[in-house]
Amino acid sequence: MRTLLITGPGGSGRTTVAAATAIAAAREGTRTLVLSADRTDTLGAALGVPTGARPGPAAPDLTAWRPDAAAGFRADLAAFQDRAASVLDLLGASRLDAEEVTPLPGAEELALLRALRDAALSERFELLVVDLPPAPQALALLALPAELRRYLRRLLPAERQAARALRPVLGRLAGVPMPADWLYETAGRWDVELAAVEAVVAAPGTAVRLVAEPGPAGTDAVRATALGLAVRALPVESLVASRVLPDTPADSWLTGLAAQQRKALEEWQETYTVHPAAHLGRDPRGPDDVTALAVPAAGPAPAAVEWPVEDRLAEDGVLVWHIPLPGALRDELDLVRRGDELVLTAGAFRRIVALPSALRRCAVDGAALREGALRIRFAPDPALWPRDR
Repeated sequence: MRTLLITGPGGSGRTTVAAATAIAAAREGTRTLVLSADRTDTLGAALGVPTGARPGPAAPDLTAWRPDAAAGFRADLAAFQDRAASVLDLLGASRLDAEEVTPLPGAEELALLRALRDAALSERFELLVVDLPPAPQALALLALPAELRRYLRRLLPAERQAARALRPVLGRLAGVPMPADWLYETAGRWDVELAAVEAVVAAPGTAVRLVAEPGPAGTDAVRATALGLAVRALPVESLVASRVLPDTPADSWLTGLAAQQRKALEEWQETYTVHPAAHLGRDPRGPDDVTALAVPAAGPAPAAVEWPVEDRLAEDGVLVWHIPLPGALRDELDLVRRGDELVLTAGAFRRIVALPSALRRCAVDGAALREGALRIRFAPDPALWPRDR
């Protein structure tokens, strides 16, 4: 199954484009599921049918789903209280009733991630269209599974679970409760669930469709979002230019705005496959308006973003790691080697990535940003690199 993630700056028409993409794919006979995390039913308004907590039909070959974050949050909290009953009783904590629980900020996004995992495991659909939050939140959301897994591994390393049999003895000797099995079991379950979401995001069939209104602000937003996606090694399938004005007479007050849009479109077309979506003169509402935007179904899956290691040992005595970072600025780049990991910062985005095995036996020898790619030089460490015989 292919997954198409839709995002862009706030107010750019992301949900409308998600609906238009899903409708176009379904009309081509592709079994499609469209997901949204909005609290209000903006997706339903675009599709012309209400959407809710359960997947429901929106049109032939089209299913829509808007997960209920509140219900999922209540269920998770109830399960946690049941598992942590002994600790809560020791602390004298009062239980929370399901009726008094309201979802915390971010619950919608977490519910979307869980739905994304569940949908990917289903064999009912050929295409999954995901209406993500605005770009800054979407980028943080897409990074969340990998980062949470890293935190879990640091807080509860798997190798420490071998000491489970000693915990009751240590508890009696120390006179304090020791971490119970449920803690490790919960961490293990979370790791499996997060790994499933991470696998969907990193799958070869997953790509991003950007949405932006052509103009200076949209151009800046696209450049920043593309850099954030590059840091996560996520490919861009296409760019939908929303609310594109028609040709206007030379004396129209819209002439300057139309010229501004044309300039942005020309710039985008040098890098992306661009789909202009015409301004209808009103907010699109219902399947007829959404279809009139002429947003196409998912195009061919773009090539996966690769970070190759170039062997230049014979020529220069180094290995070079190529990391494509379109739109990155030299002054906003930072690299920190920490053990077998590299902490990469590009502008507002940061990622901690494991070094390829060959580079773990090397020391960083320099870095340069050229033609939209970061090239990091690694010199073999004589103490770790195998010697020629």
